[in-house]
Amino acid sequence: MENATKVRSLKGGEFIISKSVAEDVFIPEEFNEEHKMMADMAHEFLVQNVNPNLDRIDAMEKGLMPSLMDKAGALGLLGVSIPEEYGGYGKDFLTGMLMTETLGAGHSFSVAMAAHTGIGTLPILYFGNDDQKKKYLPKLATGEWKASYCLTEPGSGSDALAAKTKAELSSDGKTYILNGQKMWITNAGFADLFIVFAQVDGDKFTGFIVEKSYEGISLGEEEHKMGIKGSSTRQVFFSDCHVPIENVLGEIGKGHLIAFNILNIGRAKLAAAALGGCKQVCTSSIEYANTRIQFKIPIAKFGAIKHKLAEQSIRTYVVESAIYRVSKLIEDMEERLSKDGKPFNKALLGAAEEYAIECAMLKVAGSEVLDFVTDEGVQIYGGYGYSADFPVERSYRDSRINRIFEGTNEINRLLMVDQILKRVLKGELDLMGPAMAIQKELTAIPDFGAPDTTLFAAESETVERMKKAILMVAGTAVQKYMMTLAKEQEIIMNIADMAIDTYMAESVMLRVQKLVGIKGEEACVHQLDIMRVYLNDAVDRLNVNGKTAINSMLDGDEQRMLLLGLKRFTKSIPFNTKEARRRIAQVLCEEGKYCF
Repeated sequence: MENATKVRSLKGGEFIISKSVAEDVFIPEEFNEEHKMMADMAHEFLVQNVNPNLDRIDAMEKGLMPSLMDKAGALGLLGVSIPEEYGGYGKDFLTGMLMTETLGAGHSFSVAMAAHTGIGTLPILYFGNDDQKKKYLPKLATGEWKASYCLTEPGSGSDALAAKTKAELSSDGKTYILNGQKMWITNAGFADLFIVFAQVDGDKFTGFIVEKSYEGISLGEEEHKMGIKGSSTRQVFFSDCHVPIENVLGEIGKGHLIAFNILNIGRAKLAAAALGGCKQVCTSSIEYANTRIQFKIPIAKFGAIKHKLAEQSIRTYVVESAIYRVSKLIEDMEERLSKDGKPFNKALLGAAEEYAIECAMLKVAGSEVLDFVTDEGVQIYGGYGYSADFPVERSYRDSRINRIFEGTNEINRLLMVDQILKRVLKGELDLMGPAMAIQKELTAIPDFGAPDTTLFAAESETVERMKKAILMVAGTAVQKYMMTLAKEQEIIMNIADMAIDTYMAESVMLRVQKLVGIKGEEACVHQLDIMRVYLNDAVDRLNVNGKTAINSMLDGDEQRMLLLGLKRFTKSIPFNTKEARRRIAQVLCEEGKYCF
């Protein structure tokens, strides 16, 4: 308890201007035995029920996916986050994230499961009234009923509030009559319940709980998709579909609160699921490289392959560090809000909203790391990687959707910067003060004092300089464009990527620092290599993004001054990344799997 009182949780977005300490972050090595037991149960479910049937699942064998959902429900896997009073396990947010990660390796099954437990169930859990929760949650927790989420329409993808589906109150005032069309609806083919968004009176965006048994619902044919072929994806049509007024979800005209708040949690969980996929592909790549003989030796012995194996694991380890750092921040905020008297649903939604910036970063980073890892997996397998008889072909196709799910990565990049600026304008985040201080620092004589040579001092200084680079570029953008900055999407993308790289770099540094404090430096040599390689490369990427943004905004003396400042802030420590990657690859190949 004494240690817990010392922990300081930064507010959402505050990482840019404040320094975190390792003692304040949660790292995956701290999962307890109950966490591990739950993860083992989920892993065993995949091994026994999903992995042997991947081809059958992708062939859309009738009844197979619902039966797998039934089995998952019988084990309690569908009710991890649902309170015990509604038939679930009532586990904490960290447990839910770990379960999502573990099940994220299940390809199309993972998509069906995530749609049911996430966007299908959570709107009722967080926004439903007592009667709605009592009626629907027990059925969803066991899998007796399967859930789906109907938001996207042919004319409204990222612009969700432009939905045209209408809901009109009936003449007797007992039902709302729905008319419209939804598309790309996961689980539609076997769902018993749909969370549907429609416009009441033409302009009041509202959520509804719609049972499949209601008349006026029809389905399109299954979509033919590039990947996640085993997941049911159909259009859903509503033609004079009468929905009882007691099935309005939340308040009339407040559907955007449901859609956007659920997306915050969904983005974090998508990153966790992507992490599970990353670890699986890393292990497949290592196994193949160890057994594939070319020129009389395993290809794992070649430097080019060692580089790929190491980089797959480096990026996986880094994004994992950030995922569980944010997960614990959300969980801690939820606990504080609960102690302040907030009901559990508002506590978690409030916590997720507080860290909406970090959730968006996780979504982008997790999905793009998975794409990188699977792409390199195909390359390691060579021609066999392109064959459907080998596992990475499916992983490659299945991974691509994640950069579109839960808001495209472009939307999420724009969102994270927009959220930061809104908090600045509200006075919740003092960005301009530190940014102005950076401007003064640019014209000051650099401090050439004796360097701190203690462990992590150089890396910590690198991360702090990365933050200064963000402040310099973002501060300049705000000053130059003011209210028209939203139109400069290319510059916003540069700033977003700088922020993501910095958060990832800080997260892995804090994780390794805490791990060294627990196990000692000698036991963490490979983690230190991972951290140093990532920081080395992240600084270079940050320099490129910063330079691109500066050159887009300025010219003349001001441009030259900022480029000089950027050069100062993105100095990297000379480090032999080739040898570090070889050391990382060596331990991976010796273990025969992803082992960090």
